[in-house]
Amino acid sequence: SSVNVLELLGRVKASLQKRGSRTIVGLGRTFRALDSYDGNRKVDADEFQVGLRENGVDLTKKESDALLSFFDKNGDGHVDFDEFLVGIRGELNDKRREIVLRAYDKFDKDGSGEITIEDLQGVYSVDMHPKFQNGEMTEEEIFEEFLTNFGDKNKDGVITKDEWLEYYSAISSNIDNDEHFVLLMKTAWKLD
Repeated sequence: SSVNVLELLGRVKASLQKRGSRTIVGLGRTFRALDSYDGNRKVDADEFQVGLRENGVDLTKKESDALLSFFDKNGDGHVDFDEFLVGIRGELNDKRREIVLRAYDKFDKDGSGEITIEDLQGVYSVDMHPKFQNGEMTEEEIFEEFLTNFGDKNKDGVITKDEWLEYYSAISSNIDNDEHFVLLMKTAWKLD
């Protein structure tokens, strides 16, 4: 019997979202690590299944292969994991993308397309952060997590526009309501 890929994709999304946006960011990190030997941003069938399993998604070989071939655009037996991540978490819609880029541009003073960690200090407000509100985390803890999560991938203290968009796509996938997402961005980054 054939596997219903869309139903499968739904299951994968649900099980990742249950574990929160960090899992979706983590998935990107897992795939990058699996891919590190050749750096082509693709994983093969085995790596794909392992990567999902490491993030709490248990699929049979058959299901994993069906999902892989769904995302395998050129039929080479690999999945481009940027495409896969977009498939999992969805793109930012225009409204969300606009506010995310506005926040980015606010810091990228010289228009270089890069933000340094120093740019963020003193401008990011944690007041709206759910874990700050419920006392689970301190401001400092949130800030540290924040920088780690931004996937400053090469640890150079610089956040690129792509890293920024990737981070907020993952956050966005856990917030159903556009207005709420926009409010969160405006409050966090003091945008008017």
